[in-house]
Amino acid sequence: MSHALLAALLVASSTATAQTPVPEGGTSTPAPTSAPAPSSPAAAATPAEDTPSREELEQKLDAAKKELREEIRAQAATQSVSSGWQEEWTEEKRKLEMLNLDGYLRVRPVLFYKFNLGKPVRAPGQPNGLEIFPRSPRSANEKTQAGADMRVRMEPTVNVSEDVRVKLQVDALDNLVLGSTPDSFMSADGRNTFSLFSDSQSPPSAGINALKDSIVVRRAYGEVSTPVGILRFGRMGSHWGLGMLRNDGNCLDCDFGDTVDRIQFVTEPFAGWYITPMLDFNSEGPTSELKNSMGEPVDLTQSDDSHSLVLAIARRDTDQQARAKLENNQGVLNYGLYFTYRTQAWAATGYETTGNPNSTDFVQRDAHVYTPDLWLKYEEQNFRLEFEFAAVLGKIGNSAQSAANATISQNNQPLRIAQFGGVAQGEVHLTKSRQLHLGLELGFASGDKAYGMGNYPGRAGTGANGTTAAGDIEGPQYGCTTPDHCDNAIRNFRFNRDYRVDMILWRELIGGVTDAFYVKPSLRYSVAEGFDVFGSVIYSQAFYAESTPSAVNHALGLEVDVGARYETEDGFVAGISYGILFPMGGLKDAMFIQQGLSQDLRTPQSIRGMLAIKY
Repeated sequence: MSHALLAALLVASSTATAQTPVPEGGTSTPAPTSAPAPSSPAAAATPAEDTPSREELEQKLDAAKKELREEIRAQAATQSVSSGWQEEWTEEKRKLEMLNLDGYLRVRPVLFYKFNLGKPVRAPGQPNGLEIFPRSPRSANEKTQAGADMRVRMEPTVNVSEDVRVKLQVDALDNLVLGSTPDSFMSADGRNTFSLFSDSQSPPSAGINALKDSIVVRRAYGEVSTPVGILRFGRMGSHWGLGMLRNDGNCLDCDFGDTVDRIQFVTEPFAGWYITPMLDFNSEGPTSELKNSMGEPVDLTQSDDSHSLVLAIARRDTDQQARAKLENNQGVLNYGLYFTYRTQAWAATGYETTGNPNSTDFVQRDAHVYTPDLWLKYEEQNFRLEFEFAAVLGKIGNSAQSAANATISQNNQPLRIAQFGGVAQGEVHLTKSRQLHLGLELGFASGDKAYGMGNYPGRAGTGANGTTAAGDIEGPQYGCTTPDHCDNAIRNFRFNRDYRVDMILWRELIGGVTDAFYVKPSLRYSVAEGFDVFGSVIYSQAFYAESTPSAVNHALGLEVDVGARYETEDGFVAGISYGILFPMGGLKDAMFIQQGLSQDLRTPQSIRGMLAIKY
């Protein structure tokens, strides 16, 4: 290239020297030579615009010189790199390419109004079960609770090579309530006597001014691509189907997420068919680390381990394959089975209760659980149908929570496990532009006649031996009030807490769908690219009246939720939602019903906002 430019430069230079200036409208004549040029009319002057002027030629000459100088500099720089610091530059470039960072920042303003449903505060000494929602510590009659929380989620991927990767999920300021760690809180330096004068927020530190540290590593696992499949090992998320039972909590508005210690291998023996065997380490019991061992930490006993063998078999298309089929007016059918077998021989009940690794309080649990989960999805251009159905089946040989109770008949009864749950979703696009969407969702979760809904069976009830009584909102779903009256089955199927059905009843008041069914028609309209408005109506009813706070009525409530969401291509998300719950008889108080007192439940309302940046 430099030689060509040099040649052009010499030609342009000689041409400019051989030409004489041409006045505007004049003629061009060659420079004098040894032989005079013939003077004929045919050899008349050429128009000035057909012959470049000296100024134009000089400009072209300067441009050519400048381009030549730049090329020479570039060649010199390249030679300098290759002779001096090329290796360092290459290594730095490789490091920049080996790290990919995804995640989001979110801030969620929220307002709750009348979430105690207007129920009166019970006097001390009365059977009170558990409040349906926490009240203000200053005044139990306050109606409004509001604030905002935030989270920064980072999901870096370290690409060691094209086939080997390390993936992490790290949360900073996870669900931190804004303003909850002022510099005056739990401070011993005496700088501020009154929180009124707090001007700064302190970093959250577990056990000092918060329950969690500022930064939490949630997941970390390795991923290796092999010629026959993908190997993953470490602590990772777990998700299946619609997320009704297994949900990784990776949605923008999620709060929990299933995280498992797992070794798995994903293989595709046939095109579109995926087979994934997995080994989960669910619970290992006490380790040597808690005993200040000098060596590497080790599980002290294998007898109390709880492990799962998992097998997932699925026929599914990738997102690109599904889009291609839909664009060609073809249907997309995906389905699969996720099967889990879990066992535990003994339980370290003393360690589970106190965290003391030296405890010898063990109970022979003799437990096993089978969990099949079926998922199916069929989609065409103008509609989608999706289903998930799961069962949890098995037994617990001894339900005692301590070695002392392991031989007491009222505390050590065997338990049967029989739980069933399912979701069906349908969506129709009512316009060719796919702007108007009509949806319908049906869901159910099994339960039984035991008092309490059953989302938190580890909480103590107000009945004998910690069992539940009429009006209790939560508590054990099994137990013996007398040796002859024992409930020896666990039938409460529980939806994953990150499976969102509504804004108030299941999300906030009860804590997840269980012992009930619901019907949810919905409507969504795409106003413009990235801007949607939506609304839904949810009717919920318990299967057994005994499970509700009223203990005599099935109907829980009718909720209406509406909202809008805006999302840009560069990752900014903004949204606002409003919900109102019309509570029904099932949410009334059993004690007041038994006393014949009237109750007028208040109508709880909620406003939720979302400001987020996805990256």
